[in-house]
Amino acid sequence: MKLSTPTKLIALSVLGMAAVAFSGASYAAVNVDAATALAKKSGCLKCHAVDKDKSGPSFKKISEKWKGKADAEAKLMDSLTKSPKVKLKDGTEEEHKAIDTKDAAEIKNVIGWILAQ
Repeated sequence: MKLSTPTKLIALSVLGMAAVAFSGASYAAVNVDAATALAKKSGCLKCHAVDKDKSGPSFKKISEKWKGKADAEAKLMDSLTKSPKVKLKDGTEEEHKAIDTKDAAEIKNVIGWILAQ
């Protein structure tokens, strides 16, 4: 079956809109207030700030490091839930404090918020 040019254009437009709609969808619906509240409750803001380094890197630096990488969400999930050893700005090491929730959706929201910086 041969499609007319207008039909081909419509089909390509629909495919293009679908691609745009689904690219980055996992971070599009971040609840900033909830993410900020959970980060504060969990003590994240004691060591991290959005745009400046404290004893840990800024969320902006973390975002720049992981943005666009396929394993970003998994790596940040591990960092937020498994308490790995981390190096602090002063060169010392300590166990990274786990986020104060077991709810995967809340953790993913915080990850999306971090990656959106």
